[in-house]
Amino acid sequence: MRIFVHVPSQTLDILDASGALLRRYACSTSSFGLGSEPGSNKTPTGKFRIAEKHGDAAPAGMIFKSRVPTGKFGSEKDDADHVQTRILWLDGLDPENANTKSRYIYIHGTNAESLLGTPASHGCVRMGNDDIIELYDAVPVGTLVEISADAEPKRKRRVKRR
Repeated sequence: MRIFVHVPSQTLDILDASGALLRRYACSTSSFGLGSEPGSNKTPTGKFRIAEKHGDAAPAGMIFKSRVPTGKFGSEKDDADHVQTRILWLDGLDPENANTKSRYIYIHGTNAESLLGTPASHGCVRMGNDDIIELYDAVPVGTLVEISADAEPKRKRRVKRR
């Protein structure tokens, strides 16, 4: 299993070993664009792996600070870019994105679910809170992740229905 984030469509896919689509989610990458420069608030592209997972059993909407639950919950009315619900901490595998973990780039839940499908984050990949719980439960540490600004790869289509 692997994860593919397609920046132009603002989607995150779970793919099986053959590349077949298992599930597609709306997501948000950075409103500042793409890049790996420290302090840029940009979303890095390339190949990554999930280095760490944080948030086991935290309630949906729980705000995290430094990967620790705060006991507070975010809402759409709050303009902050909260890290909520679950965290999949990415580690860059390419020379140009090797600083990803030290930049604290995550796939995480958000208080701004109405902005999913548009570039709106400060560098991370944001997902809906229920969606990040589902993804978190489906993928282990070490899962490969690709974030791409290119056209989507050709693949077999097999979407899991709820």
